[in-house]
Amino acid sequence: MAFLIKSMIGNPLSGMGLGGGGDKEEEATPSDPAKAAGMTREEYEEYQKQLVEEKMERDADFLHKKAERATLRVCLRDKYRLPKSEQDENMIEMAGDDVDVPEELLKMVDEDATEEEGKDSLMGQFQNLQNMDMDQLKEKASATVTELKSKAEEKCSVM
Repeated sequence: MAFLIKSMIGNPLSGMGLGGGGDKEEEATPSDPAKAAGMTREEYEEYQKQLVEEKMERDADFLHKKAERATLRVCLRDKYRLPKSEQDENMIEMAGDDVDVPEELLKMVDEDATEEEGKDSLMGQFQNLQNMDMDQLKEKASATVTELKSKAEEKCSVM
């Protein structure tokens, strides 16, 4: 860290060739990264191993999440009869067979499916008709007709 600060700020006289002591300070900085980090060699190696293991674990978790999303997309494509994506299939294949869609997402998909089934059925259509307010529907229809008449009268001189 000190080396970084010194290189950024620098010695104002070292650029002019005066002083001459700047090179000795740079040689004094350790070239070993373990010493630069203030650790022993064994501690530094253990630290590096730990970093690599953590990165591998993060990468594996990320790959698993991507595979879960791909599985959900495949389920949705099957549900809506959309064309399949090779990219999603490859992602699932890379993650292995242990990929499942999270339960929360499955519940959401199942709820949507039951709602759509209800709307698509004949009984669902009849219930929608019963829930309609006929007076409100008549008012909207009459308002639309009067609006069309007024616009037609404005544009047409015969009416």
